[in-house]
Amino acid sequence: MNKIYPWQQSDWARLRELHKRPPHGLLFKGGKGIGKLDLALGFAQSLLCQHLDEADFACGECPSCHWFGQGSHPDFRLLQPEALSADGEENESGKKPSKQISVDQIRGLADFCGMSAHQGGRRVVVIHPAEAMNTNAANALLKSLEEPTPGLLFILVSHKPQQLLPTLLSRCLSFALAAPDAESATRWLATQGVKNPADALAASGFAPLQAAQMDQQLGSEERDKLLRAVRLPAMLDVFALAETLQKTEQVLVVQWLQQWCYDLSAMKLAGKLRYHPGEEAAIRKLVEPVAPLNLARLQKHLQTSKREAQHTLNPKLFFESLLFAYRQLMLEQ
Repeated sequence: MNKIYPWQQSDWARLRELHKRPPHGLLFKGGKGIGKLDLALGFAQSLLCQHLDEADFACGECPSCHWFGQGSHPDFRLLQPEALSADGEENESGKKPSKQISVDQIRGLADFCGMSAHQGGRRVVVIHPAEAMNTNAANALLKSLEEPTPGLLFILVSHKPQQLLPTLLSRCLSFALAAPDAESATRWLATQGVKNPADALAASGFAPLQAAQMDQQLGSEERDKLLRAVRLPAMLDVFALAETLQKTEQVLVVQWLQQWCYDLSAMKLAGKLRYHPGEEAAIRKLVEPVAPLNLARLQKHLQTSKREAQHTLNPKLFFESLLFAYRQLMLEQ
């Protein structure tokens, strides 16, 4: 059963070479939103499947595949932060789900690692995202990788492998996923019902899975109003726009501005755009009088604002401050 994305054909071909003799540790790395976790799960299922097809995809029909699909395979474990599996709901103690993979979660694998495979074959553990492990959890996992159990494979999935312990990296075979090509990613987005697939792909930073999620955002009234306003900083009504945006997620608005300002800098320095390919004429005219240093200051300010956006208590004041900074830096001579 073919469950990979169209841009992952070459990745799957490389994984087929590992199928007969996979390592004890495998690190899937690449940008966010390109399908790393789905590929890791597909590879894990294929390693456990009893009747692979001719392309080494899992059959989807054998008992092993049924267990896997139901999330109850005795030879498979998926470790993620509570926040990824709890939909942000508070637990019984009233605390928000953790965004970290704890040492207790890693230690909880002890019995699984020590048991024989239910079907006498392989066992697989997928950890996603691997950088969510705190230091204690990473050190606990390191012990398992240093003394590997026969037939046990750890697949670490990471957006930020530079944050992993060097000792952990040294015990895993690095598997870098290819960046999606625009043609196949755009075609796939169209099959998902995305109205403007090329624009959505560009706005996501060429991360197709994020582009599919962003489709509604791209056509949102708030985003359109923001982009119309920032085109004309001299006429920007900070208070009115902040009023409009105050019910929109702050981090999301900062991300929209970061993408806009990235393209301002890219146009100023290289004459190219990444996120707004249809705005070339407007952006070229906008950045002509703006000093490159001011654009750098603006990007730095937005980085700080993104961190603050997660803790702000008054969204309207937050947006007013953000928009005033944008207007000032864009108009300053």
